[in-house]
Amino acid sequence: MPQSAPRPLIIDCDPGVDDCMALFLASASPEFDLMAVCTVAGNVRVETCTANALGALALAGRGDVPVFAGCQKPLSVEPVFADHIHGESGLGRAILPPPQRGAEPIDAVSWLIETLRSAEAPITLAITGPATNLATALSRAPDIAAGIAEIVIMGGADIEGGNITPHAEFNFYADPHAAQIVLACGRPITVIGLDTTLQLRCTPARMDRLKAIGSPVAHAGWDMMEHVNAIYGEVYGAEGAALHDPCVILYLLHPDLFTAEPARIAALTEGEMRGHSSVTRGGPDANAVWTTGIDAEAGFDLLLERIARL
Repeated sequence: MPQSAPRPLIIDCDPGVDDCMALFLASASPEFDLMAVCTVAGNVRVETCTANALGALALAGRGDVPVFAGCQKPLSVEPVFADHIHGESGLGRAILPPPQRGAEPIDAVSWLIETLRSAEAPITLAITGPATNLATALSRAPDIAAGIAEIVIMGGADIEGGNITPHAEFNFYADPHAAQIVLACGRPITVIGLDTTLQLRCTPARMDRLKAIGSPVAHAGWDMMEHVNAIYGEVYGAEGAALHDPCVILYLLHPDLFTAEPARIAALTEGEMRGHSSVTRGGPDANAVWTTGIDAEAGFDLLLERIARL
């Protein structure tokens, strides 16, 4: 039986520790034609995110993948960053190799418009940071929605509340207006929020397995996650940081690892509830798929298997 062609994929991210882990996973997965990585201000400033994306791709042996620097601030609100979690560099204590190339001369929003407008076949978008780049592109050129096959977003929370405020997950809080524009774009969307991602944790036993791979990528991943593990222990009293962003790539590889249901999802944009994701499950007005769980052991096994390839 012939293998299907690799799926065209664009990753829009804000590296960030777990974004780098998602980039490693995607880089090692032949199921994808990784067309480009776009960066956006989020965990750290966009210049730092861009350097980190370039370094992660270089370490993974994917220096061929172009990186496009995107929006430096949210659409309407003041910027917030998560360097208190990811470290000033966004990489914890890891040091990535010098990139093999610089960022492309065109900005991410302009490139997204050009690429989605001229796509011969619809393209999958994985968004693991604030959705500012795609929201800006859709606002400037609504016709590009036709070039999108599906969007998988890491963002939001329902039962779990939030991780930047009691009511909001970081990506939705950082740019709630962008999240709402993307949620309303009319394309197939899957949203993977804290209800799911907090189930995929870097427990000591899993960290031992990651370190045992012994490769430069595995060591970098271990250094990154150990930094966040220590903070999770101090701040949240939790054993093992959550691997939020790799869940997006895991979903694209094996959606059967996840439990999910249709839902009406909106991002609240104002006041004390800024960034809160309103999730109404079921019903005829669903605009997305909301994941509620993951087979964490199988997901981590797959992550390790792919990192061992690099």
